Amino acid sequence: MARLGKSLDWSKVIITFGDERCVPPSDPESNYRMALETLIRFIPSEQRKVLRMRGELDPEVAATQYEGELDSLAAKRSEEIYRHDLILLGIGEDGHTASLFPETKALTETKRRVVANFVPKMETWRLTFTLPLINQARRVCFLADAKKHAELIEAVLNGDTQYPSARVQPLSGALTWILGQAA
Repeated sequence: MARLGKSLDWSKVIITFGDERCVPPSDPESNYRMALETLIRFIPSEQRKVLRMRGELDPEVAATQYEGELDSLAAKRSEEIYRHDLILLGIGEDGHTASLFPETKALTETKRRVVANFVPKMETWRLTFTLPLINQARRVCFLADAKKHAELIEAVLNGDTQYPSARVQPLSGALTWILGQAA
């Protein structure tokens, strides 16, 4: 996208993050750092609009701040909840998406749009969009390695809600799966 997006009017694009590890932006595990290195740095600085999740802050504070930023965007659009034009998601080996992991508290959230989510199996905090926010998107697109996750993807596509990815069901938007194979 960074290479092909040279003709894109980036001033009309707002980059948000569906999740972030609770680490500083310079940490090798930071989603922001990965996005900066592979995409954001190629966008002309005068056209960059990036809302970064602040993984270096207390997780609850960071989640509340990010939710407030999205609420401000929603207000500018006269929307009750911010409706992303596009949310790109992946799928983990346990069926998680964003930082919505199986058997974590964030999966039961019905009101908040961004939360701090403790992931016991990793013994770490993550910041994540919640299903109420994701499912308001105009389009959600999963990018997945079909060869690596074939059985899992089949279960998700068949609606097996033990996998958080299966709970992504845009209310009035489109859901697209792009299935490829890693190079």
